[in-house]
Amino acid sequence: MELSTEHSRDLIILEQIEQDPDATQASLAQQLDVAVGTINWHLKRLIAKGYVKVRRAQRKKLRYIITPEGMAFRARLTIDYIQNSFRLYRLVRERVLAALEQIQAAGYNQVQISGDGEVAEVCRLTCLDRGIAVTEKSGLPRLEIHGLKIIVCFPDGVFWPEKPLE
Repeated sequence: MELSTEHSRDLIILEQIEQDPDATQASLAQQLDVAVGTINWHLKRLIAKGYVKVRRAQRKKLRYIITPEGMAFRARLTIDYIQNSFRLYRLVRERVLAALEQIQAAGYNQVQISGDGEVAEVCRLTCLDRGIAVTEKSGLPRLEIHGLKIIVCFPDGVFWPEKPLE
């Protein structure tokens, strides 16, 4: 199951409340880089579903408490997040392995990587695992990262795959 943005935010909100029950809507909004109204909407939903209770700590201060149902919901969201992360890792790794097969079949044992982030890191680790050196030297095939797509650009201008991976 893929985590929606809504569920991702719910998970982060529940984790933050668990760590700091005195967290304010403003502090939660800042941590998620969203508007306070968005946090308010999420909290109202979580309260309506019975995952969070709200208590007045002081005159104008609220305290959020995760219910046992909320803990179970957070656990499910965490498992979904981990499963989705592994699914994406396996997908990227399969694509890198297919690209490296093309590179090795063309007689290369070195490659450049164009891009950064987690997908690029999976590319680097897979190259190391397969004995292909990652270098900045010119005249070598280049793995170009476009989101989750990996395209091989050979020095002669040939691309693999010719069509983007689905």
